[in-house]
Amino acid sequence: MNNEFDFEPEDLEFEDFDGDLEDFDEFDESELSEVNMRTAILSKNNMVALLCVKTATKGGAICRVDPREVNPSVQIYDDPAKAIEWFTKSLRTSKQNGWQVVYDGLPLQG
Repeated sequence: MNNEFDFEPEDLEFEDFDGDLEDFDEFDESELSEVNMRTAILSKNNMVALLCVKTATKGGAICRVDPREVNPSVQIYDDPAKAIEWFTKSLRTSKQNGWQVVYDGLPLQG
């Protein structure tokens, strides 16, 4: 797929998010001590996109919201370091493709 909105290298496959969070409802609260989150808001040609990563002791997830796609895409990782590595690569690729990072930090609330 050749487009301007490449968040991920070609070998990184995202799955469409179907809104089912059942698997995320069952967790041990003691595992939450190492939860980290980061959100990047990107802008290009009057489009806004999101790239988010959330990691915990036992894994992580990257979520990508592409304004041209119907649903967000989510990739789950068993290793939190791999989630951070791919988030960083995806953000770098986005910048190389002309996206401007307008925010990069903790998720905003309110």
